Amino acid sequence: MSLNHVRPWRNIYRRTSRQIMVGNVPVGGDAPITVQTMTNTLTTDVPATIAQIQAATDAGADIVRVSVPDEASSKALREIVAEVSVPIVADIHFHYKRGIEAAEAGAACLRINPGNIGDEKRVREVIKAARDHNCSMRIGVNAGSLEKHLLDKYGEPCPDAMVESGLDHIKILQDNDFHEFKISCKASDVFMAAAAYQQLAEATDAPIHLGITEAGGLMSGTIKSAIGLGNLLWMGIGDTIRVSLSADPVEEVKVGYEILKSLGLRHRGVNIISCPSCARQGFDVIKTVEALEKRLEHIKTPMSLSIIGCVVNGPGEALMTDVGFTGGGAGSGMVYLAGKQSHKMGNDEMIEHIVEQVERKAEELEAQAAVPSAAE
Repeated sequence: MSLNHVRPWRNIYRRTSRQIMVGNVPVGGDAPITVQTMTNTLTTDVPATIAQIQAATDAGADIVRVSVPDEASSKALREIVAEVSVPIVADIHFHYKRGIEAAEAGAACLRINPGNIGDEKRVREVIKAARDHNCSMRIGVNAGSLEKHLLDKYGEPCPDAMVESGLDHIKILQDNDFHEFKISCKASDVFMAAAAYQQLAEATDAPIHLGITEAGGLMSGTIKSAIGLGNLLWMGIGDTIRVSLSADPVEEVKVGYEILKSLGLRHRGVNIISCPSCARQGFDVIKTVEALEKRLEHIKTPMSLSIIGCVVNGPGEALMTDVGFTGGGAGSGMVYLAGKQSHKMGNDEMIEHIVEQVERKAEELEAQAAVPSAAE
C-alpha cells in the first residue's frame, strides 16, 4: 500500500500532457518528471564538456543541454554526443543554421527561442532537419527576449506576452505537422513565470519544461526555484525541470531532485531528515549531517534517514524512516532500523556505523526491487 493511498492529502494530480521522446527519455504523459541541467564549458572544449556531462549524469541528470553558438560548436557536438549516454539538447539562438547542424550532429532535441531564431521560413528549415533526424524540439520563451511586436503590443514583458509568443510558435510547428515538442516560458521574476506557466498549462497539452531563469547563486537561486517550481509542481504543472543557478551544473541537478523529492514526485538517493541545531542536541547535528551528505552521495536507491539530536522528536521521526539515529546523552544515541529501536551506538562511531547501515539497507532494497512480483 503506497503512502499516498494511506494519506490522500499528499496526492498531486499531474496535468495531462502529450508524451514526446528526448532521445530515449520520455517526457510528458505518465513519465517521471525529468531533471535537466546545462553545461557551462566551452562546447568546443570537447573533453571538458564531456567530463561535465558525465558528472551531471552521475548526479542523476536525465537530459543535458549544450550551447551551440557557432559552427565550431556544431562540429564539437557530434564528438560529444558520441561519447555520452544521456540525451543532449542543443541550445540554439540567433542562427537557424546551428539548429540544422545540431540535428545532423545527433542532438536529441533542439531548444529554439521564438524571439531570436528568425522568420517563419527559417523555423520551417529547422523543423525539417528535426524531423529528418528524429529530433524533438523545445520552444523556449524567455521574458528577456520576447519578439518586438509583442513588446510593442503589451508595453513590457508580461505573462500574456510570453504565452502569446509560445502559442504563436506552437502554431508554426503544428502547421508544419510537427508535434514532437515541449515548451517553456521562463522569467527571472517568480510571479511572472508562475502566472505564464499556469496560462500555458490551460492553453496547450504539450509537455511543459519548468524553470525560473537567471535565478541567481546557489542559495538565492535555490530558494527562488523552490518557490516557483515547487508551487507549479504542487499544482500538477511540469513534465521536466531545470534549476538555473550560477553554480556547478551538478548543484542544479541536486536541487532539482530535492525539489521533486520534497513533493514526493521523484525519489533518488538518501532523503535525510535532520533537526535544526539547538541546545538539546546530544551530538553535533550540523557537522554530522554535512559528513553524511558527502559520504552517502553514491547511494542511488531511494531511502530515508533521520538524524535527530535529542529524544523529543527523534523517536517519532525514526518511526517513519529506513534508518535513524537519535541522540540520547552520555555520549551515545539510539539506532533505529525500519522504524524500530535496534541498538545503542557511541557518538564517536556514529557516522561510520550509519553509513554501513544505509549501505546495507540500500542493498536490501535493490535486491527486493530485482525480484519479480507474483503478478509478473
